[in-house]
Amino acid sequence: MKKEVNDILAAHEKWGWVTEPDAQKIFSLYGFHTPQYDVATDEAQAMAIAQKIGYPVVAKIVSPTVIHKSDVKGVVVGIRDDLSLADAFRRISRIEGFAGMLIAEMVKGLELIIGAQNDFQFGPMVLLGMGGVGVEIYKDVSLRMAPLTEADAGCMIQGLTAGRLLSGYRGAVPVDLELLTKTLIDFSHLVMSMQDLVESIDLNPVMCTQKECIIADSRIMLKKR
Repeated sequence: MKKEVNDILAAHEKWGWVTEPDAQKIFSLYGFHTPQYDVATDEAQAMAIAQKIGYPVVAKIVSPTVIHKSDVKGVVVGIRDDLSLADAFRRISRIEGFAGMLIAEMVKGLELIIGAQNDFQFGPMVLLGMGGVGVEIYKDVSLRMAPLTEADAGCMIQGLTAGRLLSGYRGAVPVDLELLTKTLIDFSHLVMSMQDLVESIDLNPVMCTQKECIIADSRIMLKKR
């Protein structure tokens, strides 16, 4: 495991999880695609970041005490101008535990979830499913033990009930299945390298298109010591 990643995990040990900006940094260090993003602690900084990235942007609370951002209404999507961004900043900054506001480019694609859980008997298990809020309703997921082979990843993709959406169902734009397969395999190897320190990882959503798979949001839960 890279030293910089180990340092990030160690710095977040007191909270028990890795906040999104640093979780995204970990995935960037390992070659995964993430949106352009930065963190602001005041309105002027927020506007400078948004103008550099380019509207529209998404804004999210950064706080070591807020694990589920949507539960505290800590996410605002589709922000298209400075005025809307300023409004979002003022509201998010009033949330208890506020430490900053992450500002990221809006990305499009088919929403998937990729995750991992350290099972006490089998070790790291990798999950693939249809992403967004729907994952909790439809529970359309596939599971395999890490590390994954190409055949494992292929079976996971084919095992999804909604898997036809990935191939361009009814004229929809298909996902690059080779890239999705590679993303799953690379993720499984990263999970293996972190298994002594990490309890679970959620990448939700991962936005996949014909050209790329981008980790739009990530959360890393650490093992208790």
